[in-house]
Amino acid sequence: MGTITFDTLKYAERLKAAGVSEPQAKAEAEALRDVLAEALDTSLATKADVTRLEKRMDSFESKLESMEQRLTIKLGAFLAVAVGFMLTVLKIH
Repeated sequence: MGTITFDTLKYAERLKAAGVSEPQAKAEAEALRDVLAEALDTSLATKADVTRLEKRMDSFESKLESMEQRLTIKLGAFLAVAVGFMLTVLKIH
């Protein structure tokens, strides 16, 4: 959860100085505070979010390494078969 320092009193006083009525200035200041708090709560990552993402990245890296190993084995097998085929073809001719 993110926090933000928002001086509602100062904001309301600025609105009043600009000609807004005191009740309306207070209401607007409180509404803006609530909107900012909600925006921060929904858009900032928490430590739990980061930890969950790190675990997913670790899992992804593990799967990627496994696929890389399988691909290396398949490529090696393919090359062995290709070399065997080439040697067979060369013996025939």
